[in-house]
Amino acid sequence: MQGRRMLGAIGAAAVMTLALASCSSAAEGGGDQPQTVFRVAFNQDVDHPQAEALTELSEALEERTDGAYALELYTDETLGDQAATIEQVQSGTIDFAIVAGSLLENFESDFSVVNLPYLYESPEHQMSVLNDREIVGDLYDAVLEDSIQVLTAYHGGVRNVYSGVGPVETPADLSGQKIRVIGSDTNVRMMELMGGVGTPMAQGEVYTAIQSGVLDGAENNELIFSTLSHDEIAPYYSRTEHLMMPDYLIASPAVWDALDEETKGIFEELLAESVDTELELFSAAVEEAVAAAEEAGAQFSDADVDAFREAVLPLHEERVTTERTQAIYDAIEAARG
Repeated sequence: MQGRRMLGAIGAAAVMTLALASCSSAAEGGGDQPQTVFRVAFNQDVDHPQAEALTELSEALEERTDGAYALELYTDETLGDQAATIEQVQSGTIDFAIVAGSLLENFESDFSVVNLPYLYESPEHQMSVLNDREIVGDLYDAVLEDSIQVLTAYHGGVRNVYSGVGPVETPADLSGQKIRVIGSDTNVRMMELMGGVGTPMAQGEVYTAIQSGVLDGAENNELIFSTLSHDEIAPYYSRTEHLMMPDYLIASPAVWDALDEETKGIFEELLAESVDTELELFSAAVEEAVAAAEEAGAQFSDADVDAFREAVLPLHEERVTTERTQAIYDAIEAARG
């Protein structure tokens, strides 16, 4: 297990935002009971499928609890990047955050097993195993002592490579290209095996880095490619389909444990429904994002998926090294259609 630590530091902008935000129990709910409003940090915009799913969840939660509980979503990295919001959840500054699955590898290295390339055959397969506590419950519990509670996993899209250099058909096409990846040893190693140079960087810095030549491109789903205007500076989007990395809704265990059992049950039921909602919304959003990117001049092309899959297979052997990771890996394989 890697060293236990909090990630990053809370920036001045986030502190100011929180200082202006209402307290968790400030607004009045139904009846005489004060309403508890859980603050949720999110690094994408309000139209993202995960944001829409959480908005619907909040409305349902407020209705089911007679106004006692609701969520308030802070989008567009208002409260800092994902690493910073993990720290704020740990410290209790904010209640919930949506974070990329690979960031939890910094607290428990066994999380790498669910972030491996070419692991899931479909988004539905991914969500069925990552929200099955018989498969991943022990893994999720491993970060409780870091003051991180995994509430649910959401589909984070199918990640592909995009570049300003040209289309990427084979691993050889990535040779020497600096490609932004989310910060984890697994992702850096993955990009190395794919032929490129994995360069960790916060999402908000990627556009300028590609524009200035610090990066040649990035790897992400079609929504990010289009909504963050990366199609303007790296217009060659190649369907390598190398990764389905989950996003997690996390909370402080202290926040979750403070809820009574009835409220926890309602919350868990609504979280399960929100996973299905988010999947449907994501599929529709991808179609819209591709159309918008093509209109902006982006060029979509197919890559040699088999060549990339073969290239990254050593990573599976390198990361599946413990009894826990082997059991999870085998269960994911067994759940294939």
